[in-house]
Amino acid sequence: MPFVLSPDDFFSLALGYWCGSIPFGLLLTRLAGTADLRTIGSGNIGATNVLRTGRKDLAAATLVLDALKGTLAVGLAYCFFGATVALFAAIGAFIGHLYPVWIAFRGGKGVATFLGCLIGIAWQAALVFALAWLAVAALTRYSSAAALTGSVLAPLTLYFWVGRPDAALVFALLALLLWIKHSANIGRLMNGTETRIGQGS
Repeated sequence: MPFVLSPDDFFSLALGYWCGSIPFGLLLTRLAGTADLRTIGSGNIGATNVLRTGRKDLAAATLVLDALKGTLAVGLAYCFFGATVALFAAIGAFIGHLYPVWIAFRGGKGVATFLGCLIGIAWQAALVFALAWLAVAALTRYSSAAALTGSVLAPLTLYFWVGRPDAALVFALLALLLWIKHSANIGRLMNGTETRIGQGS
């Protein structure tokens, strides 16, 4: 039997995409009068690249807003349609951040939005992700390695701790996309040229 989205599924997916596609990093840096975020550092629109502008306040704001857009989308879908349909909002928000229609589908790598969606789905998985990120970042000072580690542990937490195999499958697929978006970082980690947190571009 072919898989068909229900109207609720489709609406949640579209809501998630709309929320996720808002490029807060680009908007905040433009409002602050800094250089076009896509022309500096990695060219990414996420908080790590915003930090390379020298504006820690903007980087922190980008991190929070990129996470909250995932949480908001999932939370709204959960309130109206329930836990299972909320997973479609998580998918939409994550895809929206990675491929926003407003800036020619060239978005961020999805770490903060991944976390934000986790917050909306299961706080336990979000906590494990955040603790893993902090631990690996403190030990290695590699933001990418921290994010990759957290993205592996989150689906495992959803499956074994939370007891949500459906959510575990969804976030495993999102984690795969996150790894693909970090392919260049993975290459630099392997050859020892990855930029550390607090280091220049």
